[in-house]
Amino acid sequence: MRRVSVDIGGTFTDCFLAYDSRYVEAKALTTHHNLAAGFMEALGKACEELGESVQTVLANVDAVRYGTTLGTNSLIQRNGPRVGLLTTAGFESSVPLMRARGYGDGLSDAEQTDLPGADRPVPLVPIPMIVGIRERMDYKGVSALAVDDEDVRSQVRRLVDQGAQAFVVALTNAVVNPAHEIEVERIILSEYPTHVLGAIPIVLSHRVAGRKAEYSRTMSAVLDAYLHDQMYHGMSTLEIVLRQNGYKRPMLLVHNTSGMAQLNSTHALQTIHSGPVAGLEASNYLSAQFKEPNIIATDMGGTSFDIGLVTADGVKFYDFNPVIDRWLVSTPMTYLHTLGAGGGSIARYDRLWDAVEVGPASAGSDPGPACYGRGGKLPTTTDANLVLGYLDEQNYAGGTIKINKRRAERAIDEHICKPAGLSLIDGAKAIKRKVDANMANAIFKEVAVKGYNPKNFVILSYGGGGPIHACGYASRLGINRVLIPPFSSVFSALGAGNMDGLHIHEKSLYLMLYDATRRTMLEDFTVFNETVAELEQRGREDLARQDVKPEQIKIRVELDMRYGNQLAQIGVTSPLSRLASMQDVITLLDRFSVNYAQRFGEGSQAPEAGVRINVIRVVSYVEHERLDLRQSTQRTDEKPKPTSQRQCWFPEISEALMTDVYDYQAVREGMTVAGPALIETPRTTYLVEPGWTLTMGLSGSAWLVKA
Repeated sequence: MRRVSVDIGGTFTDCFLAYDSRYVEAKALTTHHNLAAGFMEALGKACEELGESVQTVLANVDAVRYGTTLGTNSLIQRNGPRVGLLTTAGFESSVPLMRARGYGDGLSDAEQTDLPGADRPVPLVPIPMIVGIRERMDYKGVSALAVDDEDVRSQVRRLVDQGAQAFVVALTNAVVNPAHEIEVERIILSEYPTHVLGAIPIVLSHRVAGRKAEYSRTMSAVLDAYLHDQMYHGMSTLEIVLRQNGYKRPMLLVHNTSGMAQLNSTHALQTIHSGPVAGLEASNYLSAQFKEPNIIATDMGGTSFDIGLVTADGVKFYDFNPVIDRWLVSTPMTYLHTLGAGGGSIARYDRLWDAVEVGPASAGSDPGPACYGRGGKLPTTTDANLVLGYLDEQNYAGGTIKINKRRAERAIDEHICKPAGLSLIDGAKAIKRKVDANMANAIFKEVAVKGYNPKNFVILSYGGGGPIHACGYASRLGINRVLIPPFSSVFSALGAGNMDGLHIHEKSLYLMLYDATRRTMLEDFTVFNETVAELEQRGREDLARQDVKPEQIKIRVELDMRYGNQLAQIGVTSPLSRLASMQDVITLLDRFSVNYAQRFGEGSQAPEAGVRINVIRVVSYVEHERLDLRQSTQRTDEKPKPTSQRQCWFPEISEALMTDVYDYQAVREGMTVAGPALIETPRTTYLVEPGWTLTMGLSGSAWLVKA
């Protein structure tokens, strides 16, 4: 196996290189002005450690896998193209009205308590760029009013005259029958063919989102069109750089559905939050290899803290209506909760509450924390960790980033200590205490709201900042076991190298499996079987376009089901890909009943309301070779020897403690280190707080256990 996997975060670009039996990790600061520069710098460091040139590695690897933040950056900067929206006449106000409450989407919990005072986001499609066209498709997919050719041409010209650089076509009930959207696309292409100068990208809503809900489906298509230009040019630039350095194969992009695909089979919307999703996919794989069924995956990077769950019951948590920035969309994404609590999270003193707050604002990589000396003046979590003694001023990030303790002290003193009346050390302690509490509270909420007890889980801590804070937030949760995985600082990049090729296609429909009014079960299986066949064919075509052989393609059918008109809708993995008999229907009803009881409690089922399918979803995938995360070295019970000592301060202890510092290379499998202690690696630091013990495990993993 020879793979390059890169995950670009808000602060660092992480690289994981698997080259035959050797695994190499590397990091570089993210270059937001040109992501390819940070990509190549991180890859160059990995190749240097491998002892090969970049050109040699790229010429011989099987694949380059890439998790990008291009789409996220474009939304933050609001530098997308001018988008024109064509919708069904009479529905022009659907997007501006935002369901009458959409201006609350994307706001914090505190801000959502005052929706009348909330600010609407700057629209991606201004009202003058929205036009209605004469057509109508009814809810059954029957054309009630045909598309008016001249009306479409007139409205398209109007949008072009107003500067449209991309078209979105989102017509009512297009997911049931897309014929009218396809007809509008034909008309636009006849006016502005793709082969002539002035061609304009066209996004059809039914190709981006397959479920009903007019506003969220339309916004899915709008966001996809808005991000298309940046994605196309950014990825093309990176492909050119790779080609110039000897890489000849197609580049693979990580999707937020826990899969990946080539650029020609990727929507821009599928790349949003793809990096953290890759980390969660790696957590799933590690859970199986290490036989730890219940895991809370926590990824603390430079900008954010991401939380995901791996459970013994095998439930996959999806967000089918995620909010991206300030907009509700209807494209399925692997569920993650993101908190503004990273190494670059900015600390401040809140005079109203007389308290120290941390995040969600971040210093990122430019200018970065105050200690970076790149122009940052505000105190961050990293600055507090440096002042408390956890970081080595002379050897931070393996010596590749120079940090200055005096700058960190000055920032904390000016912005925290003076207004709060605290000493320098107490100010730094307050920052660490607050960021640990924020992470612990977010974890508890995410786990408990899904019906689980956090104390029955192991915390998996990764990312550049995770191992420093793991003991802190685990203690607050009452969790006594923490697993730091192999290659923890680039674990999301490792996850990108471990993903399968995967596509998800879905379609809304109204299908009663059990009609409680008539007390009858579904007898005509045509709609179900034809819908599955259609979605399955689309998935096979996606994978065939990427040179996947038909016999390699695997299919999984998932159903969104509910009791009658209840709002509670759950996803059910179907044991059947087709329905052929009444017994098959009973099998689906039984599976739904069991899953519903697991989610909401035995006895909560309500078959008297009827059972219906709202969405059919087909997952088409091809399995790829996986990395081995359980490589064992020679175990030893020897006691490691510290390389140095330094004073460290801990939030719950008043005095400084002399803390042993160990070189990561000297702490081998089976060795145990009692806290307080620091284990320094070239890319991160493990903090063993007092009362905790670290034991090295397989492949460079480590267990933190509280006495």
